Amino acid sequence: MNRFCLLAMSLAPLLGATRTLAEGAAIGLCAVLMGCLHQLLLAPLRKHMASWAYVMASLLLLAALASCLQLALRAWLLPLAIALGHYPALLCLQCLASDHLLPDQRRWRLLARHLGAVFAICLLLGTSRQWLADHAELHLASLAPGALLLLGLLLALYNRLLPGPAHPPRQGKP
Repeated sequence: MNRFCLLAMSLAPLLGATRTLAEGAAIGLCAVLMGCLHQLLLAPLRKHMASWAYVMASLLLLAALASCLQLALRAWLLPLAIALGHYPALLCLQCLASDHLLPDQRRWRLLARHLGAVFAICLLLGTSRQWLADHAELHLASLAPGALLLLGLLLALYNRLLPGPAHPPRQGKP
């Protein structure tokens, strides 16, 4: 499985749970919390376990973290937990993808940048989807396909505003 498949799997909670700014902020905070706790609790095990045992420990830890997160949301923020649905549990895919893709050197700096970017995208998508659905009366923005279209537009705007050299797809190949 390549890294792009892992990143595509982690888009499900981002696109599904950012209908409003409150939901975007909640799923962003849940992603930051789960990502930090997952990496923090697995750090001592990383050097001492074999690869299959490490993956099993990671999966068990993610299941426990997701269950605790779901129970905490239902105990203290029931309307938000109902609105988010099953998407906080799908954050496990994002944690697995980031654990698999992060290098061993400068791991925490890259994780902080990644989680900050995820939180910013959640806020941006939540704000723009809520504004488009409420004020511009574009109801497609409140659905998941509209979120995918909006994310594509935001990425195109980012690529347009960020000047830089274009890398050819066949760089270094004859």
